[in-house]
This record gives sequence, structure tokens and C-alpha cells, in this order.
Amino acid sequence: MFTTPIHVIDFEGSRQSGIVEYGVATVVSARITATYTRICSPVGTISDFDRAQHGIHEAQASTCEAFDQEWALFSGLREVGPFAAHNVAVEAGLIRTVWPHPRCCPNFAESEASESKAADWGPWLDTLPLYRRIYPGLESYGLEALVKVFGLQEQLDGQAESHCPVGRRKYHCALYDAMASALLLSRLFSEPELETASLRWLIMQSASSGTQRDSLSQQELL
Repeated sequence: MFTTPIHVIDFEGSRQSGIVEYGVATVVSARITATYTRICSPVGTISDFDRAQHGIHEAQASTCEAFDQEWALFSGLREVGPFAAHNVAVEAGLIRTVWPHPRCCPNFAESEASESKAADWGPWLDTLPLYRRIYPGLESYGLEALVKVFGLQEQLDGQAESHCPVGRRKYHCALYDAMASALLLSRLFSEPELETASLRWLIMQSASSGTQRDSLSQQELL
């Protein structure tokens, strides 16, 4: 099993409000080894819909620093390992609205022998297409549904007691959701067929389309 850290990320917020909470759960050798989270000051209005979903109010969040103060944390994490999420389009889109790209970082989609680097937040691992491909035919691939189907709810709640702030230990809270996705990713390594899977293979299987997978596999030939 590879030991490269994988940083599983979840953001609460929208293009309108900006990121109002982040959560990061770092996975090393199928274990959550570190977590990071806080509420962030909005850059715009938090809609009624978003407020009802994540429970963060402008009066509460406006007393906090904005997300853009976390450049050192997120650029530093990306330098040592790839990012992951459940349905990465949301997280990838939101982080690019703040910083279009990080410092030059290793390209973890390439072979382990490669020293290629790129100033890109991706390629990401994505537990949504991973579970769709590995476990076809499930009724739902939503985060909460997968946690329940694979018997991870008790483990998630136990870890949330240790890592998540009081009042933020439920779905649609950034660190709670990041940890849910991290547990889904970690349990894949317990599958006999996947325990020797490479990081590159996981990234390729995370691609949302065959075209993206073909593009990643062509990198070996360039």
C-alpha cells in the first residue's frame, strides 16, 4: 500500500457566499491521521437554501477570517499529496474561485518514477465515480447513502466526536462530510482486489468520463 497522504476535502458554501466552512481529513495508509476545519467569513450573501442546508448564519461567520487566509495550509497540503472529495466538481470549482492554481506541485497522476510537476489543484481522487465503477447497481451514490450501505455510520460518528466541533457533527458540515468521504476511500483498501491498487490507478478511476481517463493514461506516453 502506498503511503502518500491523500487530503479529503469538503467545502460548505456557494459561488454566491464563497466558502463558509472547510474540512480536511488526511488519509495515510487507510487511516485518518490529521484533520483541519473552521468556519470562514462569507464574501457574499448566504442564501436561505444554503443556510437551511449547512446551518451557518452570516452573523456567526462574519466574525471569522475569510477562507483566502488559508493559502499556506491548502498549498502546503497539495505539495505533499493529492486532493480528494465526494463529487469533486464542487470543491474543485470553489477553490479555483479563490486561487486559480497552487504552487508547482507533484503530478500524482503520473507514474511513481516520474518527477513531473504542475501548478494545478488536481487531478483529484473522487469517491463518487470510484464507487459507481467498483460497485455498479447501487440505489444511491450519495455520501450519506454510501456510508450507511457499507456500515460506516457508527465509525464516522465515533471519529466525529474526536475531531469535529460541537454542533458540526452531522452531514452538510464540512469536516463531517470530509471524514465520511475519507472513510469511504479508506475502506476500499480492505477489498482484496484493491489492497495493492496504486495511487495512479485510483486517480484514473476517479475521472468522470472515459475521455478524461484516456487523457490521464496518455500522459505515460508523452
